[in-house]
Amino acid sequence: MITRRQLFSRTIALSAFAALSLSAPGLVLGRGEKARSRFVLMILRGGMDGLAAVPAYGDPHYRTLRGALALPDPDQPSGILDLDGHFGLHPSLKQLHELYRSGELAIIHGTAPPYQQRSHFDAQNVLECGADAPRGLSDGWLYRALTAVDSRRQQEDIAVAVGPSIPLVLRGEKVVGSWAPDNLPHPDDDTMSRILALYAHDTTLAPKVAAMMEMQSKMADMEAVRPSQNNRLKLLTEAAVRLLSDANGPAIAVLEVNGWDTHAAQGATTGRLANKLRGLDETLTSLRTGLGKNWQNTVVLAVTEFGRTVAANGTKGSDHGVGGAALLLGGAVIGGRVIADWQGLDPQHLHKGRDLPATIDQRQIFKAVLVDHLGADPDLVEDRVFPDSRLATRLPGLIVGQQP
Repeated sequence: MITRRQLFSRTIALSAFAALSLSAPGLVLGRGEKARSRFVLMILRGGMDGLAAVPAYGDPHYRTLRGALALPDPDQPSGILDLDGHFGLHPSLKQLHELYRSGELAIIHGTAPPYQQRSHFDAQNVLECGADAPRGLSDGWLYRALTAVDSRRQQEDIAVAVGPSIPLVLRGEKVVGSWAPDNLPHPDDDTMSRILALYAHDTTLAPKVAAMMEMQSKMADMEAVRPSQNNRLKLLTEAAVRLLSDANGPAIAVLEVNGWDTHAAQGATTGRLANKLRGLDETLTSLRTGLGKNWQNTVVLAVTEFGRTVAANGTKGSDHGVGGAALLLGGAVIGGRVIADWQGLDPQHLHKGRDLPATIDQRQIFKAVLVDHLGADPDLVEDRVFPDSRLATRLPGLIVGQQP
């Protein structure tokens, strides 16, 4: 979970080593209950069009307002994949449609962070810090949740950022582990043995260096793959699967997927957004395949910072909006349903006459995952993880065997 470049930079290495013990027991959250649960948070950066991914084709205003962005009805060629007679999925999301039908995918529609402006940077900041306003907190909500762990396991060992940087949602006082492929030559055995000897008598750092070397060994074949624009996400997803499948490894992984800002030439059944959705479909379902038996104890949540305007703009795209859609999937999810406080697409019900309103605070989903899936103490979640958010009560009934 540390690059070789970091290894040979002494200042960075020392802080990273302190965050990389992989030999502790399994995840234990606030109630002291041992859990084998896995959680993957996927941040879709740029503002995914929720009405393209999950069209409300049964709404009488859908076609009139969407215009060129409207998708064909389910009974038409390349049509919407029906969910419940009102909502459907984009035809590029065929595998997610199968997960929905098998009860492993739930969709939360009309959701957003508690932010109703149109800045990517501010909206992403609110999504990741968990505050009511941009820059309201300096660390990430998921990082703060990790401080609820049992003393037998350091919080920085529970989660890993899979990618070239650690997103704000996982940043805090200590360095959380990360992994990404690099193109530096692999240190030879002699170099690595010298590093081990250097820290052999340091009771704090020695096991962490050994754990880091074990990680390097496990991921060596993946580090040999030169990432490209086409295979980067696939490679990072495979890395997340490998890390989460390790019984002594992290239980939480965070991935980022860029490129959802579709101001121009968005397309409908084909085009730029359709291709992005097809890639998302493949990525999310590859987690199911890769995790195997661990899928039953896994929750994957894909969220974006805001939705997009209901109507198309003059460049055949969509502009920044408010309410969007979140995808919650996994063997631990009670799926097969769309969860929404749906007020309709009548312009008088839209936010400022143009956006799907955010009727579900994203923090309500986050709280449900933390408490009902990862077993975090609900009072700690309210007081420390999401302070001043009591009105954003966690959504019930999302997780199999949820906490009372």
